Amino acid sequence: MRFLVYDRLLGIGDDYWIEDDSGNKVYLVDGKAMRLRDTWELKGAQGRVLIDIHQKMFALRDTMVIERAGEPLARIKRKRLSLLRNHYRVALADGTELDVSGKILDREFAVEYDGELLAVVSRRWLTLRDTYGVDVVRDDADPALLIALAVCVIHLAEKEREKNDEDD
Repeated sequence: MRFLVYDRLLGIGDDYWIEDDSGNKVYLVDGKAMRLRDTWELKGAQGRVLIDIHQKMFALRDTMVIERAGEPLARIKRKRLSLLRNHYRVALADGTELDVSGKILDREFAVEYDGELLAVVSRRWLTLRDTYGVDVVRDDADPALLIALAVCVIHLAEKEREKNDEDD
């Protein structure tokens, strides 16, 4: 399954559609403005909230939290001591850990579980500059969760870049 995501998706307070590879609107990212923390809802095409995404308050390191139906689903933060590439660790509520690594800011990265590829995020397949694809590799994977993970790691990487630019 391949989904098309528009880079402007990370704007807080704006709504953006995510389409499948046939151009059908599948998910709506609903950015919540005027909040103390960065917050989005991932909704299905019918408007039902599938996933809530928000920044964890009072964390030592920037952390994003994903919830489904009010229950914790995943917690995402940058992996320490990652020298070569951007690398994020995803702790799922059931104790499972996923790795997200690659060139996050270039929208070229992978999501893996125990060395097995779950999804690839890439601009390579697309001709539109402001669009990237989320290619869900495994049939039994949760596409909404993987799209939410992509939104989170891109947001965290961009915040880190902004913080580093301010320090320079």
